[in-house]
Amino acid sequence: MASSVLAGFRALPLSDVQLSLAVVLKCGQSFRWTCYPLPSSTGTSPTHEYRLCLRDRVVCLRQSSDYLFYRSVFPGEHLSAEQEAASDEETLIWLKDYFQLDVDLLKLYDQWSDRDQVFNKLKSRFSGIRVLRQDPWENLVSFICSSNNNIPRITKMVHALCKQYSPSLISLPPPELSESDSQGSATYHSFPPPSLLAAPEVKSTLRGLGFGYRADYIQRTAKMLVDTHGSSISNSESREKCEEWLTGLRGMSTEAAREELLKFVGVGRKVADCVLLMSLDKKEVIPVDTHVHQIAIKHYGLRTVGGSKGKSAMTPRIYNEVATKLADIWGGYAGWAHTVLFTADLKAFSSFGIEPPTPATSIMNVGASTLTSSSSSKRKHSETQNEVEMQNKVILMGAAVAAIAAAATAVAVAHDVPSLLEDDSDVISSVEEDANSLTSRRVKRRRC
Repeated sequence: MASSVLAGFRALPLSDVQLSLAVVLKCGQSFRWTCYPLPSSTGTSPTHEYRLCLRDRVVCLRQSSDYLFYRSVFPGEHLSAEQEAASDEETLIWLKDYFQLDVDLLKLYDQWSDRDQVFNKLKSRFSGIRVLRQDPWENLVSFICSSNNNIPRITKMVHALCKQYSPSLISLPPPELSESDSQGSATYHSFPPPSLLAAPEVKSTLRGLGFGYRADYIQRTAKMLVDTHGSSISNSESREKCEEWLTGLRGMSTEAAREELLKFVGVGRKVADCVLLMSLDKKEVIPVDTHVHQIAIKHYGLRTVGGSKGKSAMTPRIYNEVATKLADIWGGYAGWAHTVLFTADLKAFSSFGIEPPTPATSIMNVGASTLTSSSSSKRKHSETQNEVEMQNKVILMGAAVAAIAAAATAVAVAHDVPSLLEDDSDVISSVEEDANSLTSRRVKRRRC
């Protein structure tokens, strides 16, 4: 497979059970990766290209079952062969650090499976999920944006912030696309440093971009960093001193680093713990929200407080109980295990890793049933009618949910009210998938 790498790409031998880009880059850890579909192919050829803009280059990734393909694109003139080799080595070092490829994920999965039967049932479907080691400043701002929010909207906000406050690094056309696709080139912007977000006028600009109350949090946090730790450039990587200080929290204890993060405006326990886990090397930390609380109740016997469905408000006591319970089960890399379970419970991944039945199998089953007796045929007809009725109900349900979600979103945007329907896109998607599934099954049976 490595011999068929497209021009310009390097190949790193890496099984997709060690890293699944399709999940890791879409499960709410990082919000700046862009994803492009590639022409349909057979076998284990890459199906997508993923791109991320760093401060001096755009990193492009593709993946097969056995290899991670990578290349970097720089602005300006073409690099010499020597410069290209050096840049490829830099990109490889960054990849290994960003994806923490020194960690043997298969070994961790085995350990978690031995300790947890719930995890053991999920591991084959949700392989390759690892925690990213992100830039702490970008990670902090991104999760300040995550308050009462959802992944699509956070992604739009983060991209808007980069476009507003970082100059364009480079414009790139999309990768190989089908002939019918007429997309234009995309402009790539790096993440802006704290000094560019510390000015007072940033608040009104970000509010105009749809950040709402989070605009104030971001500006004040940036100003605190710059005022306390400085904004002069500290090294050859063009990082400000305050960014270096933030990265230095990796060397502190978990409690000490959390205490520093909680000083920033808009940073509560959950946001702090997300930053600790995803950029500050605190692998044992488990960010807890109502979603994780319900996982603990549903799968791990944690008692419900204040309601039969675990809908009670998140309190420091509940937070600590959930985090302690799950950490005791999963051990030193509990935050990584939590990420797998969290992803597995998302509606967006409800069908991930499940192979659909083949048409041949369906035809054989239906054919065998219709040959048994006339009563069997009548039963088939009745089942089909029931499915049609169910499909209509599902479609009506989807329309109702979509209408409610749209109305609630309009109110939230108009009044800057935190969204209470942050998972509704997943609900609507799930309803639509159910309807499509029923339709597909009904068509197959009619054909048979």
